[in-house]
Amino acid sequence: MLDDVCSAMPAGEDRPGQRAMTVAIADAVASESHVVVTAGTGTGKSLAYLAAIVASGRRAVVATATKALQDQLATSDLPAIAAHVPSLSWAVLKGRSNYLCRQRLDELESATSQLDLDLGTSEARGPIPARIRARLVRWAESTDSGDRAELEEEPQPWVWSAVSVGPRECPGAAKCPRGDDCFAEAARRRAASADVVIVNTHLYGLHLRTHGAVLPAHDVVVFDEAHEVEDIVSATTGLELGPGSLTNLARLTSGLIADDALTDGLHEDAAALGRCLAPLVGSRLRRGVPNDVADVLGRTRQRMLEVAGGARKIEDRGSAEITTRVARVLTAVGAAVLDIDAVLTPADGTVMWVSGTDDSPRLEQAPLDVGATLDALLWDPPTTGLEIAAASSDSDGDGDGDEAHLPDTVVFTSATIPVGLAERLRVPADRVHELDVGTPFDFAEHALLYCAAHLPDPRSAAFAPATHDELERLITAAGGRTLALFTSYRAMNEAADALAERLATVDPEIEVLRQGELPKQALIDRFRAEETTVLAATMGFWAGIDVPGPSLTLVTIDKIPFPRPDEPLLQARREAAAAQGFATVDLPRAATMLAQGAGRLIRTAADRGVVAVLDPRLATAATYRWQLISALPPMRRTKDPEEALAFLRDLVAEPH
Repeated sequence: MLDDVCSAMPAGEDRPGQRAMTVAIADAVASESHVVVTAGTGTGKSLAYLAAIVASGRRAVVATATKALQDQLATSDLPAIAAHVPSLSWAVLKGRSNYLCRQRLDELESATSQLDLDLGTSEARGPIPARIRARLVRWAESTDSGDRAELEEEPQPWVWSAVSVGPRECPGAAKCPRGDDCFAEAARRRAASADVVIVNTHLYGLHLRTHGAVLPAHDVVVFDEAHEVEDIVSATTGLELGPGSLTNLARLTSGLIADDALTDGLHEDAAALGRCLAPLVGSRLRRGVPNDVADVLGRTRQRMLEVAGGARKIEDRGSAEITTRVARVLTAVGAAVLDIDAVLTPADGTVMWVSGTDDSPRLEQAPLDVGATLDALLWDPPTTGLEIAAASSDSDGDGDGDEAHLPDTVVFTSATIPVGLAERLRVPADRVHELDVGTPFDFAEHALLYCAAHLPDPRSAAFAPATHDELERLITAAGGRTLALFTSYRAMNEAADALAERLATVDPEIEVLRQGELPKQALIDRFRAEETTVLAATMGFWAGIDVPGPSLTLVTIDKIPFPRPDEPLLQARREAAAAQGFATVDLPRAATMLAQGAGRLIRTAADRGVVAVLDPRLATAATYRWQLISALPPMRRTKDPEEALAFLRDLVAEPH
């Protein structure tokens, strides 16, 4: 099948790595085992895993970390395979809050409801303007999916929250008047009948957290961009609790329960919680929440139970709308009380800290060991009570209590698999095969890795001005055509300011763009279209940027991207690893991110260029430099700045 598909693709070519990957995944599916595949840029990994699972006839979920890859799978790769397998079906499924809620819109539009304005408000926002409500009503009548992404104009977050429901609010289709024509339920039905379901990795994390209650039963799951699985599973199996959680419940309750004191009390609790948490932003709570926070949460918990009691006493008098609103409040209260209990009595093996900003702080809790979490939810979950857990923790709100079903085969794949990933995720060692299929691109001939070993130590005050000098020389030699990656906003802005001023004199044709000046995609489009531009950016641009051709000839990286030492969750994991903390926590993350940044350079077989790492530790740190270099594509290496400059000048001089 793979031969047929690849030959039908434009510029199809034989790729041994792609073939090896397909065979390995097909074998894993057949033997009900697992596989971890490092597939370098250009391998064609998505076609490889899709061909293997489609040929097997097993139902599969593909979890990705980016919308761009989801779109590629749904609109390009799967249609290519379907040309040879006409019966193949697939669906894209998103989280419930991505879909318009017809019931919320009905409530908003109900002319007879005395609750009308309350349903369309957000703190200090007022009712949704009539023209926006009318536009949403017209769209609801014409759209087949109700997917927010299809709107021509992106609504403001507070507007969308008034016409959608999250998984922790929805009472389920059986308890909703619009359950039969619910957009989210329709998406779930399409997914339930599809051979391949494409989801966001966050949604799969929620599926695991709810013991299989979110997604339809499947035999295979593929985690593409697997280097992000650790962080995403950690986030989705943890929790967040802040003032916004309380004000949201107050909004749901407003106008439903006659006791205004309850609603006012929730707003007061939200403000009090914010005041208590603000001084703690960035702090790890090693001994649990402070007494003042515990007092606020205890008071809030009691108030929430009073809200639930008041909601249960409401007589619906035949009103489906009131019945649904009551169910929505009870669902939200139940979820919030569970979160408060988890925060007040943290489970063993969890880490808690305060994140956000002084204006918007929030408590976060996450598992210390993601591997232990996956062991309990995926690899070896307890069998007793699993179906009960799936029904009772149905956070997607369908209320159907689907029987939990774990996949027989799990595939992890990425161009950059962190060292030791399988061990940290506790993939059963006797059932996993790991392989690196390489890349079809000739990195040794087409790319040069340059380390500016002569620059000062990155921790010294002399480093920043020295990097500005080095960047000026490199960018001038490249004639612009540079993606300049930085590990902090401060470093990015200082360099962009210095370069804009210098390059205006040295080469006026070179323009410096920087992250934040335009929306991300608009910046990338402009950078791609105008060859003499420089794009300065931070961590959000180290991955997922695809600029093939001469517009990107130079990638610069200011520092080795080690994680911050004071990040609470990683700090806890370092302490747990003791002497191995740097090797097991910091180094794999830095190596993966460094490889992701360097991977922006060569995107097609014809691309050529230089990756310049300005951090001299890549050349001088004897204890870990080779682990970093080994994670990078197999480029020719140099510490000679003249060699790098000559390579760039030769590329610019070539006709294209």
